Amino acid sequence: MTLFPSSSPVNPPGATDAVGTPVIRRSRPDDFEGVYSLYLDVAAIPGGIARSQDEITPDYVVSFLGRSGAAGLSMVALDGDRIVGEVHAARPVLRAFSHMLTDLTICVRPAYQGRGWGRRLFSEFLRVVREDMPDVRRVELFTRQSNRRAIAFYTSLGFCMEGILRGRIAGVDGDLEDDILMGWVRPPPGDDDDRY
Repeated sequence: MTLFPSSSPVNPPGATDAVGTPVIRRSRPDDFEGVYSLYLDVAAIPGGIARSQDEITPDYVVSFLGRSGAAGLSMVALDGDRIVGEVHAARPVLRAFSHMLTDLTICVRPAYQGRGWGRRLFSEFLRVVREDMPDVRRVELFTRQSNRRAIAFYTSLGFCMEGILRGRIAGVDGDLEDDILMGWVRPPPGDDDDRY
């Protein structure tokens, strides 16, 4: 079993193109240090991701990179040779759910947020799912109900709100808040909706 099926860049080789666009490619084993550093950076911001900084461990990063490499997809965005973003999701273990990717997480370094890097990374992730993973019919994620910016972002990429899980997640202040289930479903053949 290959953990990282393709390490070739999605974009042309090089750090960024002439206009400063990120190079986006599938993750590979030697990305560990950069991805670990990225997650520590983002987790240092309260509410940046669901895990707190002390929950970002080498084992956690090795686990999700291995799982998404073997049974899903992980991609990184680079500025030069620095990893500034990563997105991953994996197939559930049960065969009944093998048509989907779940446990999706996207992380973008704070200095790169709000500048289009996350959109480009996530769009490329969905393009690879559409073109290279035809058996994947669904991608799902969870986001805090209070994270309106993320909900709008995911909606703009074709995700729909599918459910509310009441009191599922503890906020930064310890109060419980609702988690929103969002899903992207592969459009039927011939559907030209450009969100997909």
